[in-house]
Amino acid sequence: MTGPGAPPPTTPILGIPVHVLTLPDAVALAAEWLRRGEKTYLCHADARSILAARDDPAFRRALAGAGFVGADGMPLVWMERWRGLPGGRVYGPDFMQAMMAHGVTATERPLRHFLFGSTPQVLDRLTRRLADGHPGLLIAGSFSPPMGTWDEAADRAHRALINDARADIVWVSLGAPRQELWMARNRPHLQAPLLCGVGAAFDFLSGVKPQAPRWLRRIGLEWAFRLLSEPRRLAGRYARTLPRFMALALAEEMRRRRQGAGDQRRT
Repeated sequence: MTGPGAPPPTTPILGIPVHVLTLPDAVALAAEWLRRGEKTYLCHADARSILAARDDPAFRRALAGAGFVGADGMPLVWMERWRGLPGGRVYGPDFMQAMMAHGVTATERPLRHFLFGSTPQVLDRLTRRLADGHPGLLIAGSFSPPMGTWDEAADRAHRALINDARADIVWVSLGAPRQELWMARNRPHLQAPLLCGVGAAFDFLSGVKPQAPRWLRRIGLEWAFRLLSEPRRLAGRYARTLPRFMALALAEEMRRRRQGAGDQRRT
């Protein structure tokens, strides 16, 4: 970071700028924005999100408008490290837990959190689990929006609910790219300083879905654990995502290296 509240540098991954930061960096940056009352939204991207943003201009613009886009998946972290950059994984559930702890212990008053997304059952379990894990945590409100698309009247009703709760942080679990598009569209109308898109974090932290052991996540095999847990839902997704991402990433790195070699020869 270049100064308090300044976003870290980015590196393009398949043409999508991803911020180079670690989890502690991300927490420190979010905390500084909260302290200063700056309004922004935060995204966590994996290989599937990068591919989707590459194909969808609206999604790409939503990511470009974020305060930061953290590397949620290990393939993105590996690409940063191949380039000699000091990035790390900014995993949505870990970021959410760290910010919950920060809001209880490191601020003058408990931060007010709002949970937006998922199902009423998941929200109920998540609220209880978070309260057990972070004594003093203040969940100011939660809402499970209906399935399907929402018109402007529904958006207004959702915004009123969140603003009435006087939230400091709105946690958004709608899945990509829906949550990023929702944050970009509603950011000007929400009073909460931070909107944080965290994908499946509600399911994992509530215990509704099993989370891969930390050692599997660290070596980049979380996808295998999730595939074994939900083969019907994820087999097709991974078959479409992983080979394409790997092929495009390899081609991008080869181009970068050739360009770097050419620049060296010219100097």
